[in-house]
Amino acid sequence: MTDRRRPAGLRPVWLAAGVLAVLVATTAGLAFGTVSLPPGSVAVEMLNLIPGVRLSSGLTEREVSILLQLRLPRVVLGLLVGAMLALAGAAYQGAFRNPLADPHLLGVAAGAGLGVTTVIVLGAHGATELPIGVPPAAFTGAILAVALTWLLGAAGGRERSPASLILAGVAVSAFLAAAQTYLLQRNVESLQQVYSWLLGRLATAGWHDVLLILPYTVITGVIVLTQRRELDVLAVGDAEATSLGLHPQRSRYLLIIAASLGTAAAVSVSGLIGFVGIIVPHTIRLLTGPSYRSLLPLSVLFGAAFLTLTDLLARTAGGDAEIPIGVVTAFLGAPFFILVLRTSRAVTT
Repeated sequence: MTDRRRPAGLRPVWLAAGVLAVLVATTAGLAFGTVSLPPGSVAVEMLNLIPGVRLSSGLTEREVSILLQLRLPRVVLGLLVGAMLALAGAAYQGAFRNPLADPHLLGVAAGAGLGVTTVIVLGAHGATELPIGVPPAAFTGAILAVALTWLLGAAGGRERSPASLILAGVAVSAFLAAAQTYLLQRNVESLQQVYSWLLGRLATAGWHDVLLILPYTVITGVIVLTQRRELDVLAVGDAEATSLGLHPQRSRYLLIIAASLGTAAAVSVSGLIGFVGIIVPHTIRLLTGPSYRSLLPLSVLFGAAFLTLTDLLARTAGGDAEIPIGVVTAFLGAPFFILVLRTSRAVTT
């Protein structure tokens, strides 16, 4: 007889599939673009980054420069941002016990956006690199937003149902967006820089953005992934979780803070890229089941692969003009969100 309190762990076949997805997405992101490179040659050139390895890839000096100086930082950034957004979405859904929880729907992204806008407005106008204070400012805005959403979701003593939390998140997002608009109207010289950031992009001139968010993504990943068991216990309810020796509120707050940190770091360099936190975790649930022991690590892998491939689509589908990646994820995510909403309503009725 299977113990319902001990969900199945991560199966090796799914772990291998996630690693393969990352490798395929990375190779595709590096090989294809305005200038197409042979995937085999790209793989060989990546092997040359290993100390002591020196193989002939057949690429010209110009092609190697495009690969290592332009595409590789962008692909690595896409891997980090996709992993963080998917992991944060899964963590929010577990912490709130809400299948619709997502960094954007909870107002977290809007709060981070207001923080980033404030730093850009107060910083050097027209700078090509984001100021180092951007991630902390985004984190402050994200924590403020999620706290407001959590409080409004239970206003009047009501239970925090999925619908009430989503409505509270919409209200918080609207308020923070209004504050952001007011700030921009008072500082029109920053409008173009902030607007291009708001649409979502992974364009990078080098490794600056990657190094800027790397410490935050490592901290988030370590904290959330070590809470896999706690999330599985939280899923059975606070009363039973307490009887099993877990402190539900302490675990929930730790997860929310960590997920907000990861969201803020991702948003600070990529802009507002929506729906990754819903598409990836829910797809994995359909394939592998609800256990967070497999859901969280697979969200990291498939989230990284998903956003890297989405970025490839964004920079190639529009010809010479690059499509903002936030637009692409919205096209993909809106129908998926409607499906999840209908499914969750069917389960609760």
